[in-house]
Amino acid sequence: MMRVYRTPEERFTGLPDWPYAPKYLDIAGGLRVHYVDEGAADAQPVLMLHGEPTWSYLYRHMIGPATASGFRVVAPDLIGFGRSDKPLDRGAYSYAAQVAWMRQWIEALDLRNMILACQDWGSLIGLRLVAEMPERFAGVALSNGGLPEGQPAPRAFAIWRAFSRYSPIFPIGKIVKAGAKRELSAAEIAAYDAPFPTRASKVAARVYPSFVPLGDNVAVPDQKRAWAVLEAFDKPFLCCFSDGDPITRGGDALFTGRVPGTQGMTHRTLKGGHFIQEDDPAGFVAAIRDVAVASVSR
Repeated sequence: MMRVYRTPEERFTGLPDWPYAPKYLDIAGGLRVHYVDEGAADAQPVLMLHGEPTWSYLYRHMIGPATASGFRVVAPDLIGFGRSDKPLDRGAYSYAAQVAWMRQWIEALDLRNMILACQDWGSLIGLRLVAEMPERFAGVALSNGGLPEGQPAPRAFAIWRAFSRYSPIFPIGKIVKAGAKRELSAAEIAAYDAPFPTRASKVAARVYPSFVPLGDNVAVPDQKRAWAVLEAFDKPFLCCFSDGDPITRGGDALFTGRVPGTQGMTHRTLKGGHFIQEDDPAGFVAAIRDVAVASVSR
């Protein structure tokens, strides 16, 4: 029987800029996925996938503008993060498991014609989902993320990976603050801490950096299979990386020459740090709109 931690609901009361009603869906194995679902039910879905060590709260400044632009926004919390269930055993987690969990959630909601908006681990998971079910996606807006396939780890990432594994303290809200250029308020920092009130509840946040397929990694064959699909993916694929992220800077070049869907798109540089959703949410939403327009015209 899998040991699971479920963050108490009261941890999520009164969070700044977070009026969204929680929705829940149980997937195989009895795990509960939390997600936000805003906008008209028949509108084009935008799948906003967060990364490490955040949760769907990261997209709070994009959800409203995106729904005002006519989209339906669906923003899940990955298993182990946010309001979703958190298995307590490190061995329950893997890159492949997270992709499978999110695929089950997408299939249960029967989401189609989606635009993927992703960053950080949202990109690693989201791009694998695009590769596994390309027929369900209309396009991609990619910021500050990638789909590594065994390259050497950049120095900045190697430091982060070691910190996440060995540091005796792991202050999630302060980690997010450090990755944004904008000054986060104490209440916003606390909102990022809210899902993780105990040391044990942070197991996923601590383990995922070690799963990034840099160097000799078990996930590299899966990545290469995904890239084979993306090398034939001709739906709109827009890169909107930031100008101030030391970990992913230049990562757009890995896609613009390789994914057919990047051709003819007006790629853009957003202003901010790693967590671009905090620094330039308007620019990211504009990129999503560009993908939607291009998907109609192609």
